[in-house]
Order: sequence, then structure tokens, then C-alpha cells
Amino acid sequence: MRINQPALSLAVAALLATFTLTTPAAEPKGHAAHHPAHWGYSGEQGANHWGSMEPGFALCKNGKEQSPIDIKMAGSGKPSAIDFGYAQSGAEVINNGHTIQVNVANGGSIKLDGTDYTLLQFHFHTPSEEKIGGKAYPLVAHLVHKSAAGQLAVVAVLFEVGDENQALKPVFSALPAKEGEATKLTSGFNASAILPAYKGHYKFMGSLTTPPCSEGVRWQVMKQRVELSKQQLDAFRKLFPMNARPVQPLNGRKVEES
Repeated sequence: MRINQPALSLAVAALLATFTLTTPAAEPKGHAAHHPAHWGYSGEQGANHWGSMEPGFALCKNGKEQSPIDIKMAGSGKPSAIDFGYAQSGAEVINNGHTIQVNVANGGSIKLDGTDYTLLQFHFHTPSEEKIGGKAYPLVAHLVHKSAAGQLAVVAVLFEVGDENQALKPVFSALPAKEGEATKLTSGFNASAILPAYKGHYKFMGSLTTPPCSEGVRWQVMKQRVELSKQQLDAFRKLFPMNARPVQPLNGRKVEES
């Protein structure tokens, strides 16, 4: 699916506004400030209400290619391999009020169908937003990328409880407890360390899974799960007991499987 440049710009701006902490600029005198609606995952702020909170969130209710999805049937095509080119990078762990996010400075990129997508950040949801055959997993990491043209691509890595995840140990041992807090990883981070050994995946077109739910996002969900310990999962859930959007209708979209 292709989206026009204004839509691309909106999606990128929405992503950065959702997942990056910024310092608000001073409001011009004589003008009322617009403060985006405060959204969450339960009650009146929950996902069922996002689309009605403000006009800019309308796609959360009316969109036709929304994420996440329940991948029940695949095989409508065979996607090309993901060419991973991640690198060791400076990294900062941030509590943005909705999740724990790891921003990377020069973390490398992936190549999809000949196009390079630079890694911006990765963050977590519990339980996994994506389901496979109706099953959710304890945790998912979303690795968010952007192309030079502004198109977004996400790689989702599913986690199950098992051995301690050594790659994520510096992240989960330094989880900022309060919204707005950040911790730098002194040794940096290489995102390739959290990828499964087997690179088979599901591919489909979707959206951001948080307001404003902008569409035109390329999704790749890795098929092989990765382990993390119960202690690591509990540390995340202590801060965010549940931060997953429910699955959305497929609406005739094709899901390819490699």
C-alpha cells in the first residue's frame, strides 16, 4: 500500500509525538494551547474510546488497515527476506508514560524490498499486541524504523517466559520508574541481539497501535519467539501491567508468510 506524502508526514510526526519525550515550546500569547487528549489502556481513556477523543484520532475508530491483528491464516504470498543491518549504538531507556522505550542514536537499519529503513527506537507491550492463531504472548518488542521518504516499518519480536534475556539485561535492570525519567546505557546497544535466530516472519500493512493510529505502516512479525525471565517480565509489568491495544479487523488485507 502507498500513502501520499502528507499522510507520511503525519504518520512520522505522530510516531515521534507518541514515543519521544520533548520539551513543550512556549505558547504564543493570545492563543489557546492545544493539548492532545490523554489516552491510556483502561476505562474512559482505553482503546475503545481513542477514536472519539479528538478529530485527529479518528482513524483509531474508522481506519481500515489498523494494527495489531490476529494472524490466523497466512500464505497469500511469500515476502522477501528482511536484510538486517543493525549496529552497536548509543542508547537511552525512557519511561514515556505508556511504555518503556529505548532510543538509539545510530543503530543501523533494515532493508525491505530494496528500501532502507533506519532504526529509530524500540519499545514494549504486555501482553503482545499481535496474536498468532488467537494466542497472545507475554511481551512483544516493536522495533520502529523510518525510510528516507518517511515511510514507517515495524519489526515485532514476540517473547515467552524462559531463561533470562542477556541482551535485554541492561535495559530491564535500569527501567525508569517514573514518567519522563531516562537512563543512558553506558555500553550502548545492538538491536540484533534481541532478534530470534530464525528470521521467518509474517508481513502485512497496518498502522501505529497508539493514537492517532496512522496507517501505511509496514509490519513484519517474527515467527520464532525469544525468551525472557519471569523476573524481567515482572519488572516491566510492575510499571505497565497492561499496555496492549486489542486486535483489529483484517478487512481483507493480505498476510504474507515466509
